[in-house]
Amino acid sequence: MNAINRAVTSFFDLILTPLEAVSDEFALLFVSGIFGVLALWIFKHISWQKGIKATKDKIKGHLIEIRLYQDDLVTVGKAIGKVLFRNVQYLVLNFGPFVPLAIPFALVAAQMVVRYGFEPVPVQQVGVERLAGDGLTLEVKGERGAIDGLEITFPEGLKAVSPVALIPRQGRAFVEFIAEQPGEYSIVLTTGGKSIEKVVVAGNEVSVRSLQPERVSSALEAILWPAEDTLEGTGLEKISFVYPESDLGWLPLSGPLGVLAAFVLASMVVGFIFLKPLGVQI
Repeated sequence: MNAINRAVTSFFDLILTPLEAVSDEFALLFVSGIFGVLALWIFKHISWQKGIKATKDKIKGHLIEIRLYQDDLVTVGKAIGKVLFRNVQYLVLNFGPFVPLAIPFALVAAQMVVRYGFEPVPVQQVGVERLAGDGLTLEVKGERGAIDGLEITFPEGLKAVSPVALIPRQGRAFVEFIAEQPGEYSIVLTTGGKSIEKVVVAGNEVSVRSLQPERVSSALEAILWPAEDTLEGTGLEKISFVYPESDLGWLPLSGPLGVLAAFVLASMVVGFIFLKPLGVQI
């Protein structure tokens, strides 16, 4: 999965660079629209188009039958049953092909989220006394043995503002930290003789393509978080903190949910526009 994510990330780095020269919002909507058209074209070639059209025609025929024989309850009852059956058949014919489309959908949507859904963590003023909760909480989950011997090292520019709290019985560890200088940093976690890094970006003036609040271990989760390699084989399951949500400018929503909403709506709208030009039955 790591190799796939790296390849997909490199591809999007290439195609998004000229689009982002206009604006991030334009890049998001443009790529979403192109995906909608490509998904529609793929759907046309992996679905049973003749079957979908025939089923739609039969549904229309049964509806006409209900209208014509509305005084014959037996005929109407049978026609209603046929409509319900054909609707189930229609749903199966349409949603079956969407299953293989779910993987490219997730890959593209994840790229949009890590690129446009978050902002770098804010830089805190140096020398100010802080209370618990003023910083960001780094949470680590993993096997009991990995947590028991865990050490966390912060680079210059980031500062731990609490002791590392290890809870081996729960397989969890916590530490609170702040960013004192803008930059792209790597927090180093050491356990079992292995060093694992978690990237943290601080300060809005820092230009970084992807911001990912979680580093995960499973291949399934890696589809959703493609910017960093998985934790497979390290004994750790997840390293996470919370990035601030992005402001998507003139788009009505913000943050990762806003990115997902814009991606889905733009792809659906553009796909609907191209239904007839592509000759797709849906």
